[in-house]
Amino acid sequence: MIRPALLAAAIALLAAPHASPLRAEAPTGEPIAAAGPLAPLSGTLLRAGEGGDGPVALIIPGSGPTDREGNNPLGVTAAPYRLLAEALAERGIATVRFDKRGMFASKAAFADANAATIADYAADTAAWIAAARQATGAGCVWLIGHSEGGLVALVAAQELEGLCGVVLVAAPGRPVGDVIKAQLRINPANFVIVPAADAAIDKLAAGERVDTATLPAALHGLFAPALQGFLISLFSYDPAALAAEVQLPLLIVQGGRDIQVALADAERLAAANPAARLVVLPDVNHVLKDVAEGTPANLAAYRDPALPLGKGVAGAVADFILAPGG
Repeated sequence: MIRPALLAAAIALLAAPHASPLRAEAPTGEPIAAAGPLAPLSGTLLRAGEGGDGPVALIIPGSGPTDREGNNPLGVTAAPYRLLAEALAERGIATVRFDKRGMFASKAAFADANAATIADYAADTAAWIAAARQATGAGCVWLIGHSEGGLVALVAAQELEGLCGVVLVAAPGRPVGDVIKAQLRINPANFVIVPAADAAIDKLAAGERVDTATLPAALHGLFAPALQGFLISLFSYDPAALAAEVQLPLLIVQGGRDIQVALADAERLAAANPAARLVVLPDVNHVLKDVAEGTPANLAAYRDPALPLGKGVAGAVADFILAPGG
């Protein structure tokens, strides 16, 4: 069977039924809405202090049914986005975090969450920038893109106005199809299906759909017909090529214990844009927690909202946003 822990599985989760939001208590902050295609998008604004004139950042969520807190209904309850928002507020930075179109409290905004594309998410980013600026009076908004959200941030940065800069956290630096190919090779049990997976990825990257009846059963979930429009969109981008075109301040933050996105991805992004700043946090994993070496401890952190944000995560982001000229 396909190893379920990596970005490939996170993409496949998009095909699962979208459960109710996981938040057991009211989210930290106040409600905020942005214009959506069919109904408003729903988010949370966490203000910083009483001045109201500090920087404002938009936290763009990662792949699959990931909610505004950074959780999803299939086992991730680490709440990394809420923890990051709270830590940034302590440092004088306001944040907006949100539920993606078609999901959770933004479910009514889009009829089929599986049909959303990266371009759709970039359009929603524009709506959130407008909403954040109106609510706070900020002249511009910082983008903080986590995982797949980093790709969304890079796409948005090519064309949107009202941006201060871009922060990429645990973001892929290669085309995501290449990332999935590498991840499938981690588990030797997948080797029998690797040729079929590679061919399917290449076909989708070329803009063509795949007949799942020709694929091994183990690949049917990953390449489900309902997901293929999204995958064609996702695989069409080269994050490093997009990073090279970013003219705004650019920060790349990568955890050394991330089992979903490799350090090589962060290095590829940084090499593409010599003006970017790269910060590597050796003990931080994909959900922004400090973990000991070893897969069991790493995966346990995905389910632990009580585990604090990894040391240096909020500091790296805040120092960059608050730097002179930021």
